[in-house]
Amino acid sequence: MTEAKVDHPITVPETPPSPELDFTFAFNDPNFSDRVLRIEILPDIPVSQSDVEAYVSNSDWGHNRKRRRAESKNQSAEDIVVQCEEQVLHCNMLDTEDFVVCENQDEDAMATTESPSVSLCNCVNVKAAGIWITDCSTVLRVETIHISSPILAAKSPFFYKLFSDGMKQSGLEERQATLRIHESEEAALMDLLNFIYGNTLSTTTAPSLLDVLKAADKFEVESCMRYCSRLLGQLPMTRDSALLYLDLPSSVLMVDAVQSLTDTAKKFLATRYRELTKFVDEVLYLPLAGIEAVLSSDDLHVASEDAIFDLVLKWARLHYRNAEDRQEVIASRLARLIRFPFMSCRKLRKVLSCNDFDPQLSSKIVLEALFYKSETPYRQRLLAVENANATYRGFVDRSYKYRPVKIVEFELPHPQCIVYLDLKREECARLFPAGRVYSQAFNLGGQGFFLSAHCNMDQQNSFQCLGLFLGMQEKGSVSFVVDYEFSVRVKPEEEFQSKHKGTYTFTGGKAVGYRNLLAIPWTTFMADDSIYFINSVLHLQAELIIRQ
Repeated sequence: MTEAKVDHPITVPETPPSPELDFTFAFNDPNFSDRVLRIEILPDIPVSQSDVEAYVSNSDWGHNRKRRRAESKNQSAEDIVVQCEEQVLHCNMLDTEDFVVCENQDEDAMATTESPSVSLCNCVNVKAAGIWITDCSTVLRVETIHISSPILAAKSPFFYKLFSDGMKQSGLEERQATLRIHESEEAALMDLLNFIYGNTLSTTTAPSLLDVLKAADKFEVESCMRYCSRLLGQLPMTRDSALLYLDLPSSVLMVDAVQSLTDTAKKFLATRYRELTKFVDEVLYLPLAGIEAVLSSDDLHVASEDAIFDLVLKWARLHYRNAEDRQEVIASRLARLIRFPFMSCRKLRKVLSCNDFDPQLSSKIVLEALFYKSETPYRQRLLAVENANATYRGFVDRSYKYRPVKIVEFELPHPQCIVYLDLKREECARLFPAGRVYSQAFNLGGQGFFLSAHCNMDQQNSFQCLGLFLGMQEKGSVSFVVDYEFSVRVKPEEEFQSKHKGTYTFTGGKAVGYRNLLAIPWTTFMADDSIYFINSVLHLQAELIIRQ
């Protein structure tokens, strides 16, 4: 009997990506070039103070610039030729045979009137010895460079289209292309051409790299944009440079190429303003992209999410005086920065009555926050995990100075509330050896109270332990008698177990509690994960009844 032959598949090892080829030897060398690039240098357009003020005050400038550039890139070559012919006639040119295929004329005109710095204007001379006038600028000088069209076309869709379509549609076969740029853009263009050949840059300063990045975006050299973004991200960053990088997505066409740089800028600003309460005045004057970067951080050290809400409203009222504009920017950009589920119920009521919020939006926000507060701790943690990588991180809490609490209130037979305070394992670890953490304030009988968890010595001063205390905010002569009970949930399948209860008369500025809530040393408490930590969270409960 003949055995059947089984063909075993042959595994072919993956070929590692080949490194970028270096053609530096061919740059501006007639022996390795098939075309000539003629660069006409124009004088820079002077920038008046009114132009600068208009640029600074117009937040939509970058978006308009990007939109117009995109529109101009979508024009066909035939449309561009017609525009140039009309422009030649308008300039009363006598030699009508010499015309030019110009790209991005809309942008060039726009930049002259709106932008403080003029972008590269790309013009291709489709007649070898032709001379044209597209505006009244004087050509300062002309630079001529020998180029290889395959090398440029391989790195740049702009040059690919130029060499393959632009001249064919014009009906001419010429070996010379002409670019017209301004004097301040010459260095960036030369650096860009060198990069196309050699995949590296000689410039190392931030302003020069940014100029090259913008030139690379203009001529669609994505690899150079990514290279510049990486180098800029490695340089020392300042507040102003970070804000400048955050504005890049609104002013460049290839946004993905600068994503790493904008991410680095966001992290820089978030770290700089981590202690938010120390920099409130400075943060209030950040532009929209800046405050978005700061308030998107999970690591902000802030009193509570209520403070974030107040800061957002103050910023919006400062930057958007018109009520409709303010309501629009809050709905579209700012509301997602506020983590409403961690706000106090008192502040959520203010959201419903705030005129700066659209009524439908505020109702939706408050309902979502209240539903979150009513969820079990397990479900809350699940929502946080599900939203960990989402754009809206509303279910992920920050490093609050005052920990959020969940409150259940009753009016009968006495004013009463049950307050739930959850502490993460890392928060408990930071309490050692003598730290404390406070909860958000809550109201009972018209007075403000709070909970505080302490790491302190037991009554015999023999070991450190965990204590829980109830305090009253207001100081005064008003007397309140409170029945209190502290509980801890020690196992997932069990209810909260009562640990300490009593009656205390508050006269203002006083606190009452129990120094050793768990009746064990701190070291035992932190080491026993299975008993005292449920999914790395310790659940504390205070049941309070007020009697006057």
